Amino acid sequence: MKYLLIFFDKQTRMKSNLILLIGLCLCFQLAAQKKPMNPQVKPLTIGEIHEIYSNELAENRKLNIYLPDGYNPNDTTRYPVIYVLDGSIDEDFLHIAGIVQYNNFPWIDRVPPSIVIGIANVNRRRDFTSPSNFEIDKKHAPAGGGSAKFISFIEKELEPYIESRFRTKADRTIVGQSLAALVATEILFTKPTLFNRYIIVSPSLWWNDGSLLKVQADVLKADFTQPTDIYIGVGKEGLTPGLDNHVMEVDANLLYDKILQGKSKNVKVYFDYLPAENHATVTHPAVFNAFRMLYPDRHSK
Repeated sequence: MKYLLIFFDKQTRMKSNLILLIGLCLCFQLAAQKKPMNPQVKPLTIGEIHEIYSNELAENRKLNIYLPDGYNPNDTTRYPVIYVLDGSIDEDFLHIAGIVQYNNFPWIDRVPPSIVIGIANVNRRRDFTSPSNFEIDKKHAPAGGGSAKFISFIEKELEPYIESRFRTKADRTIVGQSLAALVATEILFTKPTLFNRYIIVSPSLWWNDGSLLKVQADVLKADFTQPTDIYIGVGKEGLTPGLDNHVMEVDANLLYDKILQGKSKNVKVYFDYLPAENHATVTHPAVFNAFRMLYPDRHSK
C-alpha cells in the first residue's frame, strides 16, 4: 500500500507539472499576442523629384526621376536616358519606370540600366499640339498650339539639365502616347537628333488635319546619318469623338509607311498592332513590346 501511494503521488505530481507547463505556455502565448507590434515604417522611395524653372515656358516644371539600381554619381558608369511624356506620378511615370526596372533584371537583361525622366504635365493639350485653325481642334484643345515652346524646353533646358546633373551618355529615348505621341512625332520630324529612339503609341495624328503626315522631314532623307530606331504601336482604337471610327489606326499605319519609305539607311522603324487593346489600355503592353523590338540583340542573348 505504501508503494502504491508513492506511485500515485508521482503520477499526480507529473500530471500537475504537465498542467502547469501547459498553463505557462498558454500564458506566454497570450502575452505574446498582446505585445504591441511597434512597426518600423519608412517611406518607399523609387527616385527623386526635381522642380526646375523653364524660361521657354515661363513656369516651373516637375520632373520625376528613376535611377537604376547601383547608380553612383561618383563612379564612371554612364547611363542611357528614357524621357517619358505624360510623366506625372498619376500618369505614365510609374508604369514606364516599372517596365524599365523589370527589363533590367540580370536574368532578363532586355534593356540596359537606364535613367527614366518623367516630365510631369502642366497643360498637356497646350504643350503637345501645334497651332491649328480647325474648329474641331479648337474645341478639343482651346489653349492648344504650344508644342514649339515645349520642344524648345526639352532641347535647350531639360536635356542640358539632366546631362549636367546625372551620369548620362548619348543614348536618349522618348516615350509618348496619344497627344504625347503627336508631339513625339513632331520632334522626330523637326528635331530628330534630340533622341535616337522614339516610342510612339497611338499618335493623335489627326490634329491639324493630319499636317505632320505631309511633312518632308530630314529624318527621311538619304543624308540623315544618326542611327535612329522608331517604334509605332496602336491598339484597336474604337470611336474617337468627332472623328472617323478607325482614323487613329489608319494614321499610325500611314506614319509607318511614310518612315519606311524614307531614304536614310540609318533609320529603322517597327510597327506593332495590338488588337486586344484600346486607346486607354494600349500604353503598357506597347511599351513592353517596344523595348523587345528596339533591343533585339539583347533579347536574343
